[in-house]
Amino acid sequence: MHNWPKNYQDAVALQEALRFQVRLTPLARPPQLVGGADAAYDRGERRIFGAIAVYTYPGLELVAEAGAGEPCLFPYIPGLLSFREIPVLMKVWAKLHQRPEVLLVDGQGIAHPRGLGLASHLGLLLNTPTIGVAKSRLIGQGTEPEIKKGAFRPLFSQEKVLGFILRTREGKKPLYVSPGHRVSLRDCLDITLGCLSQYRLPVPLRHADLLSRNLKTCGLQS
Repeated sequence: MHNWPKNYQDAVALQEALRFQVRLTPLARPPQLVGGADAAYDRGERRIFGAIAVYTYPGLELVAEAGAGEPCLFPYIPGLLSFREIPVLMKVWAKLHQRPEVLLVDGQGIAHPRGLGLASHLGLLLNTPTIGVAKSRLIGQGTEPEIKKGAFRPLFSQEKVLGFILRTREGKKPLYVSPGHRVSLRDCLDITLGCLSQYRLPVPLRHADLLSRNLKTCGLQS
């Protein structure tokens, strides 16, 4: 992390170098612990707050959570979200007393212009299976699924399936789910579906989202 890029050119070069290390391989067995990772940015203080929540799977009972905050040193640039959020999420990961076998990340997996969204990049650094669960589309084409919960359609780019457009709550906007690292397309769909409740976001990710925003409001210093 001491050689972390600080400008656009270096960040893009690192993405181009790392993209070929991403592996989309099926999980050997269903996970017993699934986590969610999210970060919130305080524009006024120029600080970023990260959080990870860990739940049993498929029971969805909370077993661990952690958060951290630090100065945000990388500017907002579309497609380079990982360079803002990974440093604080790595710090949070180190604080967890129980770590998930699969991590849902609020961001893209391979559904990214250079095939290395936040979930893929974080998965490589942690050597952990990750799934990108994004609220908006960065690249790819596909039709929206029907309005019922659990409906999905493939997300394509140049005839390659990058992930899925997934309806997680009836009548709400879909999420864009793609493999991050060390999971298959089927894994990322099945596990995300298995983490749904009555909310739009999967349970572990919703918890991390609420926690990161709460840390931002409280102004956590470390």
